[in-house]
Formats: sequence, C-alpha cells, structure tokens
Amino acid sequence: MWLANQTVGGDFSLLGIFSQTSHPGLLCLLIFGIFLIAVSGNVILILLIHIDSSLHTPMYFFINQLSLIDLMYISVTVPKMLVNQLAKVRTISVLGCGTQMYFYLLLGGSEYCLLAAMAYDRYVAICHPLRYSVLMNHKVCLLLASCCWLVGSLDGFMLTPITMTFPFCRSHEIQHFFCEVPAVLKLSCSDTSLYEIFMYVCCVLMLLIPVTVISGSYYFILLTIHRMNSAQGQKKAFTTCSSHIMVVSVFYGAAMYNYMLPSSYHTPEKDMMVSFFYTIFTPVLNPIIYSFRNKDVTGALKKMLGVGKAPY
Repeated sequence: MWLANQTVGGDFSLLGIFSQTSHPGLLCLLIFGIFLIAVSGNVILILLIHIDSSLHTPMYFFINQLSLIDLMYISVTVPKMLVNQLAKVRTISVLGCGTQMYFYLLLGGSEYCLLAAMAYDRYVAICHPLRYSVLMNHKVCLLLASCCWLVGSLDGFMLTPITMTFPFCRSHEIQHFFCEVPAVLKLSCSDTSLYEIFMYVCCVLMLLIPVTVISGSYYFILLTIHRMNSAQGQKKAFTTCSSHIMVVSVFYGAAMYNYMLPSSYHTPEKDMMVSFFYTIFTPVLNPIIYSFRNKDVTGALKKMLGVGKAPY
C-alpha cells in the first residue's frame, strides 16, 4: 500500500555526505577502503569461528552473530552510496528506500539486544563459572540469538510501513546518505508529531531494556572481579569486559543521539556524521575491539594460515 501510495511522487534523492566535501573522489576512495576492511575483517572472523573448534563457545557464538550483523549493516548503506557517487546520480527508488530502512532497523534492533545477550553471557561466565556450561548451553544461545533477531524484525516491520505511508509533498531530497527514519520524516507535509512520540517510546524501550540488562550484568561482574584473589584472573576478566563496554558505549551513545534527543538538537550535518560513525566505522572497529586482539582468535588465525607450524 505504501509503495503504491508513494510511487506517484517519484523516486527519492539522497543528498549524502559527498555534497558536504570539496574532495568527493578522495572521500569515496576512503569509504570504499573502510568497506573492504569491514567486510574482510568480519568474514575472516566468521570463518575462524566456524572452522576452529576451540572457538565453539557461547562467547564466540555471539561474536559470530555480531559479525554477521555488522557485515549486513555496512552492506545495506555503503554500496548504494558508492554506486550513486560513481554513477553521478543520487536517486533511490521508493521500494529501495523502504527496503534499506527495514533492514537498517532490523539489524540495529537486533544488535541492541545482542549486546545485552553478550553482557549476560559474560555475567554467567565470570559470576557463575561452575554452572556456565549448563546456563549457557547451545539451546540457550540459539534461543537468545533468535529473540534478538525477532525483536529487530518487529522493529523493522512496525516502523517502516508507517514511515513510508506518510505523504511526501515538501521535497523528495533526503538530507542523508541512506533512508533513515528521522531524515525521511522531515520530508512529510503531514503532522508526524504523534508518530514521533510513538517512535520515541519504542526507542526508549528498545534501549532501556538492553541497557538495564547490561548495567545489571556489569554491576555483578565488577563485584565479582573486586572479590577475586588472583590478579591475573582480575586482569583477564576486566580485559574481556572492557572490550564489550567500549562497543556498547559507542553504539548506544549514537543511537540515543539519533532517536532520543529532541529535533532542536539535530542538524543534517550532525546526523550524517553520527550515522556515518556507527554505521560505517563500528563494523570495522568491532572485529578489532572484540577479537583480533584476543589470543584465542589470533591463535586460530595463525593455525588457519599455517603460521608457526614446525617444518617437515
């Protein structure tokens, strides 16, 4: 229905970040390089986790899911942006815009929940190590991951059709490099205030519940670390948790800015920079922060490449 409703008005135009710089070719090359690094890093990490049996643990199961989300996340926005720049066009069809919006919401919502599941996994591993294999067995991990994807799907199915049903009669020029909900809503000539309140409440719930789980998990983790007698155990636990806290801070901070701050705090330039950071840079940072500085992962990578093997 929304597709038929908007097709009459023609395609959308993504003004993007290239219009904000005097060196679009250099920026295009930089983004392409970041895209290749993100795709390579996450694909290698996914392959390592599947190939190496020593990484078949709940922690790496969730890291595998995170890498899959990041791989899809950056693929939803960057290829279209680069193709438009190279072809010297800015258009995106109504169907393409709706599809991009849906997958962006799906993956974002899934990642919010997945980060909470990962915090819970660390809580069980550090606070209840003797019961870890029982509390975090394969069925529990699959159930938690499925719930994360389900919540993300509901977010996309709920917000995308409503957003795309509004009439866009002011302009079809989106002041963004992809079809993000707040940027698309600015084009509507109808009153969207009630929907914005509804979206705000949804976002608060989507963020509040995972943040509560993460905060509670790390409260008990810090208590347990403080009571540890082993300095080496404290260091290992803190190193594992600090990586997760870093990713959570970056991802949730950007999400709160985009969806929870009043519109008076937003400008198209700020919105694009924040979105650029957590949709393009975060998929690059996650494999580095989480895994490639981890001895288990580097050991698995060396094993796969045959580095360090004794000669025959």
